[in-house]
Amino acid sequence: VYASSSEKETAKKELLKIDELSLYSSPARETKYVENPQTQLEEGVSHLRHAMEPYTAWCQDLYAKAKPQLEKAVEQGFEFLQNPPDGFYPRLGVIGFAGILGLFLARGSKIKKLVYPAGFMGIGASMYYPQQAVAVAKVAGTQLYDWSLQGYIAVESLWKDNAKKKKSGKKDDKVRSRRNLISGLGENMEEYQ
Repeated sequence: VYASSSEKETAKKELLKIDELSLYSSPARETKYVENPQTQLEEGVSHLRHAMEPYTAWCQDLYAKAKPQLEKAVEQGFEFLQNPPDGFYPRLGVIGFAGILGLFLARGSKIKKLVYPAGFMGIGASMYYPQQAVAVAKVAGTQLYDWSLQGYIAVESLWKDNAKKKKSGKKDDKVRSRRNLISGLGENMEEYQ
């Protein structure tokens, strides 16, 4: 119920017919694109990418050179597996089973999990391919000897360096304490004069 007739008239004037309505939505306001400032993470990633660019280019070049050789090796391996020599698959099965047995027996430390399967597979392969096993053992033996010698030298140098630092540190402490004692005596002497 309306209190006055003037309000009725204004309400009727505000109403629009369906034909008078616009078919299109209101025009879009002009927008400006504001780029967000880079965060520290984005700046760090950008710096890292620029620093790593020469290395990634080197890796891509190396990959481009190695790709044909790898494809050739895969192709030769596929051809070999299509026409394997007699007894190849049983030998492969024994060597693979030795590796799985090594994994099963290598409970505990991670070193065992690396050494046992490789060792068992090596033993299995050496039974079937003794000449190749002797050649690999000779090369591996000299490599292991060289590595152990380098490790021994590195540990020895660290051991000696730490011993020298401890001795020099003790000497420095003695020298400091003597200096403090002497300077303390000098100050005390000045007080008495």
